[in-house]
Amino acid sequence: MKSAYERAMERHGGGEPIASLSDDQKAALAEVEDKFKAKIAEKEMFLGDLIKKASSVGNMMEVAQIEEQKRREISKLESDRDAEKDKIRDAKS
Repeated sequence: MKSAYERAMERHGGGEPIASLSDDQKAALAEVEDKFKAKIAEKEMFLGDLIKKASSVGNMMEVAQIEEQKRREISKLESDRDAEKDKIRDAKS
């Protein structure tokens, strides 16, 4: 039976050691994380306000549409964040 560590190593390159990151890469990753946290929070606040307004007038169809929009947009931001972080991790230092 394989340990969780062994299974994780197989998923991430067949047992090759995970490369350590330079200080510049770590700083860039933190900057990307902060940037996207702010974007996600902004999106949640804006669309959350729209949901409250639609809900207050009883327009549940609009509430559902805005909630779906919120889910899609946050998912897209998370995907963009992960792609940027992957580029940083893959860059040669």
